[in-house]
Amino acid sequence: MRIIAGRFRRRRLASAPGNTTRPLTDRVKERLFQLLGPFDGERILDVFAGTGTIGLEALSRGAAHAVFVERDHKAFELLCENVEALGVVEDTFCWRVDVLRCSFRPKGREELFPYDRIFFDPPYAIANQIKPGTPLFKSLERLGRDDVISASGEVVLRVPLRQDVILPDVWHRHELLEMGGMAIHRLRRQSPGDQDSESLGGGEAALWEEE
Repeated sequence: MRIIAGRFRRRRLASAPGNTTRPLTDRVKERLFQLLGPFDGERILDVFAGTGTIGLEALSRGAAHAVFVERDHKAFELLCENVEALGVVEDTFCWRVDVLRCSFRPKGREELFPYDRIFFDPPYAIANQIKPGTPLFKSLERLGRDDVISASGEVVLRVPLRQDVILPDVWHRHELLEMGGMAIHRLRRQSPGDQDSESLGGGEAALWEEE
């Protein structure tokens, strides 16, 4: 794995063998980041971070800070290794904690949040648990708190293609992308004029096929 663009372009990243993580291919990652736009000065939260490829790509493209949340021991070790190799220890916080119980606000590092962009990338084995009453649903709900995400911030949620997603009331989907066998839901906090989007199965999506 490597950084695609920005100040760390072409830098190699340590990655976990096997099915511990699900890193994006270079082509899909490039298209996704082009679509998401500039990251200048943003504060990033990378949830289910794996070895940090998404958050580190955002830092390379101009983000100011990043918090990485990852519970798996091996993935966390490689995440810390990547952060140190790129020399961004002071700009980041690597947090080995259970996402399902996480506050997303590391104590003593208040300069790192509220976040401007949150990547929420649950393992496919539990991604279908995003439904009311589940710990994963409650975690997504906590991300909508005023002290976690900025007023204009967004969540980038990645799940398997065609999977139905039921969101907490705090979130509104403003764009759906389909690429590389996965669905990318771009979420913002609900405002009074937003259309009800409780169930997000089907519907039109921008389709990006991996060549």
